[in-house]
Amino acid sequence: MIREQFPEGWTAPSDWTVVPLSEAVEQIDYGLSAPIPKTVPENGFPIVSTADISKSGRILYEKIRRTSAPEKTASRLTLREGDLLFNWRNSAELIGKTGVFTEQSEPHIFASFILRIRCDETKIHNLFLAYLMNYYREARIFVNLARRAVNQANYNRNEISVLKIPRPPYDEQRKIAAVLGLVQRAIEQQEQLIALAVELKKALLHKLFTEGLRGEPQKQTEIGAVPEGWEETTLGKLAAKPHGFLQTGPFGSQLHKHEYLSEGVGVVNPTHLWGNRINHEDIPRVSKETVARLERHCLEAGDILFARRGQIGRHGLVTKTEEGWLCGTGCFLARVHHEHIDNRFLSYLFSTPGVIAWLNSHSAGAIMPNLNNTVLRSMPVFYPMFDVQVEIADCLDACEQKMINHVRKKESLSDLFRTLLHQLMTAQIRVRNRDMMDLEALFKE
Repeated sequence: MIREQFPEGWTAPSDWTVVPLSEAVEQIDYGLSAPIPKTVPENGFPIVSTADISKSGRILYEKIRRTSAPEKTASRLTLREGDLLFNWRNSAELIGKTGVFTEQSEPHIFASFILRIRCDETKIHNLFLAYLMNYYREARIFVNLARRAVNQANYNRNEISVLKIPRPPYDEQRKIAAVLGLVQRAIEQQEQLIALAVELKKALLHKLFTEGLRGEPQKQTEIGAVPEGWEETTLGKLAAKPHGFLQTGPFGSQLHKHEYLSEGVGVVNPTHLWGNRINHEDIPRVSKETVARLERHCLEAGDILFARRGQIGRHGLVTKTEEGWLCGTGCFLARVHHEHIDNRFLSYLFSTPGVIAWLNSHSAGAIMPNLNNTVLRSMPVFYPMFDVQVEIADCLDACEQKMINHVRKKESLSDLFRTLLHQLMTAQIRVRNRDMMDLEALFKE
C-alpha cells in the first residue's frame, strides 16, 4: 500500500516508521447521520459539515449551521480541541479534506460524511497528521484509493484504518507541522489583506463616482447618484467613427475551435473578463494567419471588452500586455479615442453598481441574459474634467495594484507551501532548528 502512496523507489528514512493509521490514533468515529435542518432549531448544536472544511484544511467556523440531537448522541459526538475531521465521502477530488478542530465557546458536533480522528499524542502529532492527510489528497492518493459511486467517492472508517502512514520521530513531526503552519499563516494573512483591498476598492468606487474628489453635490441619473457637475453622453457617441467604434467579436463561423493552438496570439473570451481587467490564465491561442484574417478584431491598449451574455456587466480593459491579441467570440469591443476621456476612468465607471444595474435592466433573455449593440450604444456615461478622471483612475489603480501585489504574494507562498509539503512528507528535506530560525526570520521581514 505504501508504494501506491509515494513516488516509485521511495523508502522511509531509517528513523521513520511506516504504520497503519489505526496504530497511531486512539479512535475513529462517524458523525451524526441526519440532515441539517434549514430552520435553526432552538437550543441546537453547532455541527461541522463537509462544506465547513476548506481544501486547505481550514475549518470555516463562520459558516457552521446548527442541528438538534439527543443529549446522549450529542455527548458522544462532542468535539475536543485537536480532533481531526476527515471528509470520507464527497466528490472524488474532495475526499480527504482534513481540518483540526480548535476550542470554541460552546460544544460542537460533526456531521455524517466526516470521520473524527482522535490522535494518540504519544505516537503522532495531530497537526502533522492533518497536513499528511491533506498532502495525500493533493497528491490524489485518496482519489486512487477511494471507491466510486455516481458523482460520489467513499473512503470509509475501515479503509482509512489500514491506510499506511509514515511516522517520523515525534519531535520531527512537531517541527514539520510548525514549518507548514508558519507558511499557512502567511498565506492566510495575504488572504485577509486581499479581502481588505477588495473592500477598499469597493468603497472608493462608490465615493469617487457619487461624490467626486471633493464631495460635490449630487444629481440623480439613470445609473444612480453622480456629481452634479459631471458631463453626460453615451458610449455610442464616445465610440463613434472616425475616432472609435463599437462592434461584436468574431462569430463562431469565423473563429473555429480547430484553429486554437497551444502557442500563438492570445484570444480574449468572456471568461477572461474579470474585475475590469483581463485574466491571462488559460488564454487560448491562434496562429498569426488567423489573426491576419480577423485583423478587424485585433485589440489595442485602451479597448474595453464586454461579455455579450451570461454575467451582464463583466468587462475588461485592454492594456499594452494584451495589445495585438484578438477579441474573442461572445464579446463586444468598444474602442474610444476621445481627447476628453481617460479609458481607465471609463472602465472603472463601468464597474460601479449603478452601471451594472442599468445593463441588467436593459438586457434580454430570462434564462441566459444577453446584451446587444443598441443597448451598449445607449448606455449613459457621466464624466468630469480630464485631469479629474486621471486622478480618480490613478487612485483606483493604486488600490488595485496593492491587491494584485497581495495576490502575487499569496500565489508565491502557496507554491512554497505545496513544495514544502511534498518535500517534508517524503523526507526530501529534513527540519532542523536552524531551518525554523531561518523561516521565522524570513516571515518577519
